[in-house]
This record gives sequence, C-alpha cells and structure tokens, in this order.
Amino acid sequence: MKPARLALAHNLIVGYGLHRYVETYVQRRATEDEMTEFHSEDYIEFLKRVTPDNVNVFSKFLERFNLGSEDCPVFEGMFDFCRLSCGGSIEGARKICGKSDIAINWAGGLHHAKKFEASGFCYTNDIVLGILQLLRVYPRVLYIDIDVHHGDGVQEAFYQTDRVMTVSFHRYDGQFFPGTGSLDEIGAKAGKHYAVNVPLQQYIDDESYAYVFRHVMTNVMQTFQPGAVVLQCGADSLAGDRIGSFNLNVRGHGACVEFMKSFRVPMLVVGGGGYTIRNVARAWTYETSVLVGVEVPDELPANEYYLHFGPDYRLHAPLADSRLQNANSRAYLDQLIAHIAEQLRFVKGAPSVQMQEIPPDLNGGPGLSANDEDWEVDQAEDRRPDSRPADEASSEVSGSVGVRWRREKESRVRNPRELYDTENDQDRDGDGDGDGDGDGDRGASGSGGGSIPTRSGRSGLVPSATAAVAAASTKGVLADGDDENNENDEEDKDEEEGRGGGGDDDDDDGDGDAEFDFDNDERGEYGSDADDSDGDDDDDDDDDDDDDDGGGGEEDDMDVDADDEELGG
Repeated sequence: MKPARLALAHNLIVGYGLHRYVETYVQRRATEDEMTEFHSEDYIEFLKRVTPDNVNVFSKFLERFNLGSEDCPVFEGMFDFCRLSCGGSIEGARKICGKSDIAINWAGGLHHAKKFEASGFCYTNDIVLGILQLLRVYPRVLYIDIDVHHGDGVQEAFYQTDRVMTVSFHRYDGQFFPGTGSLDEIGAKAGKHYAVNVPLQQYIDDESYAYVFRHVMTNVMQTFQPGAVVLQCGADSLAGDRIGSFNLNVRGHGACVEFMKSFRVPMLVVGGGGYTIRNVARAWTYETSVLVGVEVPDELPANEYYLHFGPDYRLHAPLADSRLQNANSRAYLDQLIAHIAEQLRFVKGAPSVQMQEIPPDLNGGPGLSANDEDWEVDQAEDRRPDSRPADEASSEVSGSVGVRWRREKESRVRNPRELYDTENDQDRDGDGDGDGDGDGDRGASGSGGGSIPTRSGRSGLVPSATAAVAAASTKGVLADGDDENNENDEEDKDEEEGRGGGGDDDDDDGDGDAEFDFDNDERGEYGSDADDSDGDDDDDDDDDDDDDDGGGGEEDDMDVDADDEELGG
C-alpha cells in the first residue's frame, strides 16, 4: 500500500499521454465530517491524534481500533493519507452524480476498513463513502471487487440493505485473509440475497476468470439493474504478487474492466491491493487506456521510473506461470454460476425507492444547484400567493375549525358507485347509499363516500382520486344523451335541493364543476377520520406528515446514517 506504486502508475499513465483524454483534478482532502458519514467519530479522532512519536501514549486504544499491528502500523502522515484517499473517491462519486460517465481514483479501493477499526492495510473505507454519495442520486448501486482478498468492509457496511449489491471475486479457503466471503454470506434483513460472493481457488488463469466473471456479472446486471457501478481493481490478483495467489496477466485483469464498461452504466473505478508495484502500475495504466478507449503500444515510454520495469520494459510482460496448476475446474465454476443464479432468483427485480428531493452533499452543499432551471421554477412556485379563497385558507389554519370544514366537505363526496343508474347499481338495493342494505343510509360512519374493506381489516374511504375518475367517466356518459341517466341525474338534483343544498354541494368555488378532496387520496388504505371515535379533533395533516416522513426513511438510515447500527458496525 506504499504511495510509491501510485507514483509509478501516474508516471506511466502520463508517459503514454493518457492524461490528455481525461479531465484531471487535484485530489482534495476529505473533511472529518465527510469521513464520519460512515466511520465513528472517536475512531476518526484517534486517527487524527496518533503519530509514531506519541503511539505509546495511546497504547490502550491500539487494540481497540486494531492499529499498531503488522498490517496496520502507525506511520507518519497516516491521517493525511486517509483524507486524500477518501477525498478522491468522494469527489469521483460526485462527478458520476453530475455529468461524468467514468471517474477514476487509483489511490482509493481500501475495502477492508470497518466503521470502528482498521484492517488489512486499510484505515478508512473510501469505497463506502463514495457509495453513500452515489446513493444520494442513484436508487441502486452495484459494487464489484476483483481484488484477491474478499471485500469484507464494504459488504459489512451494506449487508442489510437492498439498495447496494456487493459482488466479490476472491480466493477463499477459510484461512486466506480475511477469512470471509463464502457462498453462505448472502446478506440479512432487507439486504438478504444482495451480497454475492464468488469464492475461487488458487492459481486461476485468465480464461477461467473471464468465464466466471462474464456469466455472474451478466446475470447480476440483468437482475439488479444498477444506476451506478463501483469497481475495485485490486492488482494483487495478478500473477507474481507478493501476497496474492492468482495467476492472471494484465490483459486478463483488464478484461473485467472492459466488460463492465460495455454496459454503459456510470462507473467509479478505484484501486485496491497490489504488492508487486511494477505490475500494479502496468495493470492500472492498461485499464486507464481501456476506460478512455485508447490503444497503447506494448513498449513502455520513457519515464522517471523506467528502470523499475526491467528486464523486459513492456506493458504486457508475461506474468502468468504455466507451471502452476489451476485449482478451479470448469465443473466447479459451473457450480458457482448455478448457485449464484439461484440466489439472484430471489431478487425480485430491481428494488424501488420513494421519490424524494435529492439530499445535500456530504460537505453540506445543496442537493440542487441554485443555477438549475428546476431550482428557479421551485423558487417561483414558492413565491406564488395563496390562491385559495380567504375563508378556506383561514379555516385550514384555524385548528379544529379546519378539521370540521374538511370533514363536512368529505361528507358531501358521493360514492362513485352510486353515479350509475339503478339497473347497473353495484349494491343492487337501489337505495343509493352504497352499503347494500336497502335502508337508504349513507353509512354508519357518517363520513360519506361509502366505505370499503382494506387489507388491514378496517374500513376506509374510497379514494377521492377514484371518485374524480368515476365522475369524469359518468359525465361523458351523460353527455351522450342517455335519457335514463339524465333522469337519474335530475332525481339526484332534486334530492340535493330537497336537502337545501341549492345544487351540487361539491362545487365549493361556484364554477359548476364538482371538486374532490385530494388530501385524503390514501385513506382508502389506512382508514379515515370516521375511525376517530374518541371525539377529539386531531388534525389529519399531522398523520399525513408522518406518512411522508416515514416513507423510505428506514432505507436512508440504513445506508447513510453513520451512527446507524445497520451499517454493520
């Protein structure tokens, strides 16, 4: 994980001139507030304070946060390194949320870091922070990991949500670090079946890797249908890596990037592991050329670190060792593909999320730009004066008066089923009350509009939107000159006049058209004011507000709230 490999990759990319085909940005440092969107505040505070000089002072916290070990040592500039890594992935995700199709952060990909601790050379998880940013715009995000190690930190963070699917191709034998990533790890609660693991045996070659990758990812893309993809390109899966045990060449590793690019889905590409730094630079340079669509020659260009690529000085140096026997048979790979296909069968299409306003960025910026046209339209709508009649607007605000006014209006809404003639009357009693008992009552509840059974077993109002559609359809029938229907209409009119209504009681504004209360268009599902038998005048607007606030909130808490236990801790 030494920064030297980033220097080699950067110089090789610039040497090939690939930087001219992309927009380059200076990597900024993530703020502490941005990092605590996932990590705990005390852990970030510890990373900020501890240094090699005062590590003894914080000795009692080292075990708690898993620092000071061989794979997670305390080094000079550690917190600054973490901020740069996280800042690059967050900014890359923001570019994807904007107008960019592909964003690259080779300094990211630290997929082992947990919410409360470091793990496997990873101190902060820039991938999770980037995905959290993408979730502010995209309903579904797919995470793919082709590192030789299992992406346990990212899987744990989104283990209980269906908005993020994690797919990891890694070596697994129960002992290889980190020891997770079996086929049995499929997610929990809402995220069950949304964690996909492809455990591979050692020494897998280019052909076998491409075979299983293409089959699994084709099935995943067709089933999950993500709005954005995050691809972790850990280069320790290359042959000859000091820690890894796969047998892939640079082209075999880059074939995965090329295949995911073919789906034309916005994609954030990050780095990851890789401990033979000259091969890491080769792989990331080649994959950069694949992402920008430029072919580069095999001969390496002159650069500051040219001597590190000897003795062949080629981009596609033969890395695979033909003497190593691939432990992944075709039958084993087919078994993996079939097992994952069965798991994905339980993913019932792409999950949906509630439509809502885009939340602000992690840095507190607005979700919508003030320069956007939609923002201006919204502001213009806010400046429009109240167009309701003065008495209506005042009664709406006047507490119990507004409640009584609204209930009186509801009581005047007819049951849409009673807008038909007696012959076609659905309740067959001809009394016009819609309850089928023949007594002519408008219902025991007194709420008007008739009641229908709901899934909860209670009775609720027929939605006003349905009444409006039925009324519009009936109006069209009457306009065709149906004498019988016209007679019924005259009878209804006489009945209204007999009650002293002076015409259509639903015409509140005097324009001759029936009006319906769309504030209650969901009460057919959850009950009505008629169920309020205790006699208090609770304002139904409070209930509506609760419903609006509740929709989708559990998913947001699960994915975004840094303190939520459902992130996996």
